[in-house]
Amino acid sequence: MIHQIILAHPKPGMSEEEFQRYWVEQHAVRYAVKIPQIKRYCVDTRIPRPGDEDDPLWSGVAEIWLENEQEQLASLQTPEFLEGARRDEPRWAAFWRTVVLDTDAHVVVPGNDSDGPTTKAMILVKRREGLPLRGFRERSLARHARLSEKVPGLRKYTQNHTRDSFYGVGEAVLDAAYQLWFDDVPAFEAAQETPEYREMLADLSLFTEPRYVHTLLLKENWIAGREGAR
Repeated sequence: MIHQIILAHPKPGMSEEEFQRYWVEQHAVRYAVKIPQIKRYCVDTRIPRPGDEDDPLWSGVAEIWLENEQEQLASLQTPEFLEGARRDEPRWAAFWRTVVLDTDAHVVVPGNDSDGPTTKAMILVKRREGLPLRGFRERSLARHARLSEKVPGLRKYTQNHTRDSFYGVGEAVLDAAYQLWFDDVPAFEAAQETPEYREMLADLSLFTEPRYVHTLLLKENWIAGREGAR
């Protein structure tokens, strides 16, 4: 299964709130979810927090699940995509700031399938220069995963690693997206103050490039397929 992550930013002149509302209430339900190959679809909208930049890199994330590469290719050739979703994108998104990652998901802490929390932190990372991709993945899924699962209040935890195909002609923009679910924003803020969370971040700095680590606090807006979530 391909877990595609799409990081997006509002088009010029559109506020973040307008961008998020259009994505969830218009684009997602009128266009994107109608692409037949998409198995599950969720739009994650950024939750602003004190100290955030006035113009964050991304204001939302689409998560799309597709069965395999053949189904993915077929989806890009459907009228639902070409005449629907693709044609609608310039109405709300700054396409030149969009980042797309195809990933393989590794569930470290399983969550409830149907009624789990919808608040999550997404930590986007790039491995340290000189560290082989295989070494990064092994380090991430072993020691770092063990430290992460100890964070108080953590309800679910998944590591999504960029697929090998994104390294065919060079380097992928990002190597992984870690997802940490909490009951709500206060639960995440409380977790940040714990020794376990600080230890997790300290460990992360040992094998990733700090300038390419980005953390987004997000609210999930499920459009289709949440009942299949883990």
